[in-house]
Parts: sequence; C-alpha cells; structure tokens
Amino acid sequence: MIEKTLVILKPCTLQRGLVGEIINRFERKGLHLTGMKMVQLTDEILSEHYSHLSSKPFFQRVKNSMMAAPVIVCCLEGVDAIQVVHALAGPTNGRAATPGTIRGDYSMSYQENIVHTSDSPETAATELNRFFKPEEIFEYKQASFDFIYACDEY
Repeated sequence: MIEKTLVILKPCTLQRGLVGEIINRFERKGLHLTGMKMVQLTDEILSEHYSHLSSKPFFQRVKNSMMAAPVIVCCLEGVDAIQVVHALAGPTNGRAATPGTIRGDYSMSYQENIVHTSDSPETAATELNRFFKPEEIFEYKQASFDFIYACDEY
C-alpha cells in the first residue's frame, strides 16, 4: 500500500552539511519526495510533538536540541514507506545502529541522530498534519514509478 510519512532532518544534519546526502539516500531507495520545507521549530510545537516524553528528565534537552538550528521537514511516499523509512534510518541510538543505515553511517548519538521518522500510520498522519498544510504536499506521478514497482505491488 502506498503511504506517506514524515522525516525531519534534525539541526545536527544541517550543521554537519548532510542534508543532500540524507535526501539522496531516500531517493535512491525509490521513495517519492512529495513535500519539503525548512522551518525553525518552536517550544510550543516541540512540546506537542514530543508530548510522550514530557515526564522524562531529558525532555527540555531534546527540545533545545531541535531548536538549535532550522530543520528540514519532508513528506516521503512509497509502498510501505513508513516501515521502509524507519528501517533506512536505523535504531534511535546511532552507536547501536548497523552500518548501512543512516544513523549507523552518520550518528554517534542517541539524541543527535540525524533524522526523526514516523513509526506508524497513525503517527505519520498526525505528524504530517502538524508540519504541513494540505497544499504543501504535492500529488504527481514520479517518472520512474513504473520502474520502481511491479504493477501488482501498489
């Protein structure tokens, strides 16, 4: 099933000059970029986004890290995109991530771990609505679509 999912390229990604490299990894896999913009996150939106961490002692540290520089928010689309993006990213802790994953290749940190990815269809829908207006996500057929999937895969 074709899905849309959110990816946030974190401030550490921008500061390290890895934006093009990370987007390239997703595109080379065959994921379809349907929305992308640079934003400066606020305490308010991060309190909502990370509300599940609000009781943790590191909550403010996470928010501060995500406000240290702008981020790039992306909407990626593809068959099973949520699982595919999550697998490409690798485990949250960059030190434990397998080489070949984004975090395994570019991160040595649990927090400064290059990307945020949605982990379920419900989360993806909520997060995409949080960061994108409907008119900021585009519907268009990728020219290579028929060469990425077999006709019975979508």
